[in-house]
Amino acid sequence: MKKIAFIFPGQGSQSVGMGKDLYENYESAKNVFDTADKILGRKITDLCFEGPEEDLKQTVNTQPAIVTMSIAALEALKSQLDIVPNVAAGHSLGEYCAMYVAGVMDLETTLKAIQKRANLMGQAKGGSMAAVLNAPAGSLEKALDEASSVGYVDVANYNSPVQVVITGDDNAVQKAGELLSMAGARRVVPLAVSGAYHSKKMEPAGMEFAEFVSSLDLSEAKLPVYTNVDAAATTSAEDFSSKMPRQIYSSVHWTQTIENMIEDGVDTFIEIGPGKVLAGLNKKIDPSVKTYNIYDQASLESTVSELKKELCGV
Repeated sequence: MKKIAFIFPGQGSQSVGMGKDLYENYESAKNVFDTADKILGRKITDLCFEGPEEDLKQTVNTQPAIVTMSIAALEALKSQLDIVPNVAAGHSLGEYCAMYVAGVMDLETTLKAIQKRANLMGQAKGGSMAAVLNAPAGSLEKALDEASSVGYVDVANYNSPVQVVITGDDNAVQKAGELLSMAGARRVVPLAVSGAYHSKKMEPAGMEFAEFVSSLDLSEAKLPVYTNVDAAATTSAEDFSSKMPRQIYSSVHWTQTIENMIEDGVDTFIEIGPGKVLAGLNKKIDPSVKTYNIYDQASLESTVSELKKELCGV
């Protein structure tokens, strides 16, 4: 038997037009988009389908848009194939989709939570982030240590064995990037973000979010969700309540999440949501595992067809 994980992408995977053909061809996807418009009191649907890109990439819009599109794609999949994952995970904001599929939150709660998170993170200003590719072994820790002499810098995302994202004060991120380039990193790419996400600079946002989360009606998970803050399989509503605020200012342990899932027997991943970022990371983490993608009608039909052969022998 296959052991299946549903995984959901995070910020940066968005694109204008995402979800439009799912909306037009699957009633279950249309219902998710229509519900999002109603619950959030604005046209998330228009943002996804028409943009403009400048608006879509603003954190306050990006997060609810990606979650809406990803859950719409999920519901479209469920309408075409009777499939329940063994486990789930999501990259940063994608974790909210994983909690939704595990039954921790219903659709309305998920949408309200991600919009509150987006609002708080969007208000945080100052600091920067940079992606680091193929840094030589040991050079990351050394660069961060040395750059901390000019300011705060830390790892935001452990995306794959060859890609991390650093975050913190502008000067310190720049200094660490220069040191890593000198040490032989293949590339250091500054990211177009308005704040130092997943860093201690986001703690005030996390603290405010904790108050909001305490008012939410969270349920025990029906299946394990591997959480970003510790890459651990989580099912307790109480644990989700404490981890959701921490996730805003903690590193995203994505490499470790995928490695732990594989160690626990997962051999098939289905990335649900815009783009194919996580499938690309999986190839770097462990090329032996199979990753399917669902991001539009064609990829949904193709994945459903392949899964029927794999799972049902159809």
